[in-house]
Amino acid sequence: MNSTEWDDRYRSSDRLWSRGPNIFVEDRLATREPGVGLDLAAGEGRNAVWLAERGWTMTAVDFSEVAVSRGRSASSDVEFVVADVLAWQSDRSYDLVLVAYLHLVEGQLRSVVSKAKSWLSPAGEIFLIGHDKSNIDHGHGGPQVPEILWDLDGMLGWMEGLSIIEAQVVRRPVEVEGGLETALDTLIRARARQDRTEPV
Repeated sequence: MNSTEWDDRYRSSDRLWSRGPNIFVEDRLATREPGVGLDLAAGEGRNAVWLAERGWTMTAVDFSEVAVSRGRSASSDVEFVVADVLAWQSDRSYDLVLVAYLHLVEGQLRSVVSKAKSWLSPAGEIFLIGHDKSNIDHGHGGPQVPEILWDLDGMLGWMEGLSIIEAQVVRRPVEVEGGLETALDTLIRARARQDRTEPV
């Protein structure tokens, strides 16, 4: 989907995603020391806003003007940027780069992840969460297009040069009419390796 199609999708609902943060973002980052963070393909900014409320200096990037407008209305503490994450560049480093539910063909997603890695500060963390390919047959919701679903083993190969904090397929509860369903997501967290060269 292009930015115009996403604008139309956001206009079709008062709020496309939940108001609160993703449950894994909340669980893993609630006690993390605040720093400078970047949320790529941030949508309405739910994760960025939540992090900013906890002291993070956040930038949120999305190519939907409608989503970004909603994010700006929700928080003046986040720097929202209208831009395509495939083309957007940054000249600063970040203690956290978050990529949540960005679903692109493999080459495009890998390009975004490669840029995200290059923007990490010493010991900065990349946090990746997205619908796993197994979700089609064994989970609920999410895209039904295998080519854009995430693959844990394949994406771990993109983490060269980083230290893995966590890498697994996680189960996410989804509220549906009449009860709960389970979605399957890929979760990868990795940290930049600090230069520990000793002085001579």
